[in-house]
Amino acid sequence: MRGAKADARPVRVLVADDQELIRSGYQAILNTFPGMDVVGAARNGKQAVDEAIRLKPDVVLMDIRMPDLDGIQATRRITENPLLAAVHVLVLTTFDLDEYVYDALEAGASGFLLKDAEPEDIAEAIRVVARGDALIQPSVMKRLVEAFARTRPKAAERASADAEARTSGLTDREREILALVATGADNAAIAEALFISPATVKTHLSRIMSKAGAHDRAQLVVLAYESGLVAPGRNA
Repeated sequence: MRGAKADARPVRVLVADDQELIRSGYQAILNTFPGMDVVGAARNGKQAVDEAIRLKPDVVLMDIRMPDLDGIQATRRITENPLLAAVHVLVLTTFDLDEYVYDALEAGASGFLLKDAEPEDIAEAIRVVARGDALIQPSVMKRLVEAFARTRPKAAERASADAEARTSGLTDREREILALVATGADNAAIAEALFISPATVKTHLSRIMSKAGAHDRAQLVVLAYESGLVAPGRNA
């Protein structure tokens, strides 16, 4: 919120969109919020990757459809680069069931946001992913998985097999925690549900990410659905 006290260190944002009007608009709006600093802009995916390496922002606000490397490929290059481990990607989309949103999340995006979202919601979304949290509503994730399986069944089968292999080494407790992450529960809620401390939850999450090769919490959500640990038809 605009009236919120600014953090000691501002959230550094890189805006990537192929339309200059949108880039400049986001920059002008976001810089009006306390604790928010747009440090750069990119007009295509390749430039987004180059600027992320140069500037090391906290969050990249990434459009999906861009020339010279689309937003999905750019997201994957950023999240797979060990030098950019602290950089999070927030994908911009026109529709919440955009067929490419699922691919972007699988590539390592921390969440997605509709382009027509209110400025306050955009700023809050950036703060959420900057903290390392996922910005995916469980109900929307279920719809994305169902749409992915329906429109690209062979790709869904391959993703499922890969996810099962990546989760095969998890302990029963780690599987419990992964399933709770997929419901949108934060560390405090998981700790309360399992009668353990938030610090223990954090330790388990680090181990899960390491075993599964996940970049952040959002990828754990995708992994939970792909592996069948959480069924798309369940209520969240």
